[in-house]
Amino acid sequence: MAFSPFRLAACAALIASLGLAADGLPVEPRTPPPDERYKADILVIVAHPDDETEIGPYLARAILDEHKRVAVVYGTRGNGGGNAVGLEQAAALGAVREIEARRALASWGIMNVWFLGGPDTPGQDVLRSLETWNHGNALWRAVRIVRLTRPSVIMTWLPLYASGENHGDHQAASVIATEAFDLAGDPTFFPEQVAAPRDQNDIGNLTEGLHPWQAEKLYFFSDANHLEFLDGKGPRYASLETSPSQHKSYARLATEEMSYHLTQGDSGQMAKKGLEDNDYRFFAEPVRLVFGKSNVPSGVTDEVFKGVVSGPIPFSPAPGYRARATEGLSAEFGGPWAFYRKFWPAHGIGDPQNLLSPEVNVSVNRPLHLPVLVHNNTAQALSVSVTLSMPPGWKAVHGPGLYPADAGQDVPVQIFLTTPPTSDPVWQTITVNVEAPGQPSLKLPMRVNLSAGSMPQ
Repeated sequence: MAFSPFRLAACAALIASLGLAADGLPVEPRTPPPDERYKADILVIVAHPDDETEIGPYLARAILDEHKRVAVVYGTRGNGGGNAVGLEQAAALGAVREIEARRALASWGIMNVWFLGGPDTPGQDVLRSLETWNHGNALWRAVRIVRLTRPSVIMTWLPLYASGENHGDHQAASVIATEAFDLAGDPTFFPEQVAAPRDQNDIGNLTEGLHPWQAEKLYFFSDANHLEFLDGKGPRYASLETSPSQHKSYARLATEEMSYHLTQGDSGQMAKKGLEDNDYRFFAEPVRLVFGKSNVPSGVTDEVFKGVVSGPIPFSPAPGYRARATEGLSAEFGGPWAFYRKFWPAHGIGDPQNLLSPEVNVSVNRPLHLPVLVHNNTAQALSVSVTLSMPPGWKAVHGPGLYPADAGQDVPVQIFLTTPPTSDPVWQTITVNVEAPGQPSLKLPMRVNLSAGSMPQ
């Protein structure tokens, strides 16, 4: 017996109302898409509350005039350092600074803010900060946030030991941000994050239901005390231009946002005074971004969102670490310098020595530690001589001497010096000389910026 189209449609409606497909199978609810409330165009990953102010004028432009969605990740709550408004210190100071940061960002409409939970670790060595932050746990958290926010662009501190920009926490944030950029799109890293929950409406799910996400572009920024090495390495954004929507300069808008960080004398208090005096000179310099890498067509100095596409892009794995073949006797500065020589090419962001030769910032009449790695790549044991060439006023405390190095052995040499009592001239050079019989002489120059009040090593 033939049924009319009307009767067939009525049957289909009845089957659907019973939760059954046309073939009698149950109809499952539609899989929900990722939560749009957390989608970001830019994810800023930094170390401390107030670090976002380093690119404040650019963020004001992006948020208020270009209508970009921004989310922020802080590695610490800023539980170390002075307090310019009260006695609160340690954990209490971190609690205050978290609220300061949330209020500052909320003034621009940024509500999605996370903290990785690392302790504020004063010092210049990225490896110490990665240790105190519990590197693996911090990376696990950062990858989760990248997958949750699905940013087109990630911005972070420059992963490099530069004079002035040598806070280990800044560098730790940049290392973790770079690693998260490369790992969030790989479903084999932290797979529990991208496994679907057994029952999204039930309790007790331990797999997270996120999706792998490949960000498109990675940019760095720096607060080094000299900026010439950043020129031409990425786009620049003027701070003194006027926002067409706010009718204020981007420097003024950045100062307003920075003024919420009142516990910090070198940011919030300075901004408060600047607003009172109508003086925004600390934001007079343009925002200089350093092009890290891009998975979409983009030139080094192109605008940040040049080439960015809507929607996901394919996973683009990093090159990974490859050991450099060396022969004979070789030597290099160890610690963070040796780490970055491996880290940059492993993550496809170039060679740090093409950006900046080894340098350090240290106060006058203070200790300076220079780790050196000597590599005996020969087939015989060597007696390696380590000496120093120093300007007047410097004192060698430990390090120069003869070091036995077996065939194929790497020998760490820990050099400790005392800086001169004066900073005249400001820039000085220490040279480590490495020699062994029958091998070419090696020289490792380290540029030292002598200044008052620098971060202890």
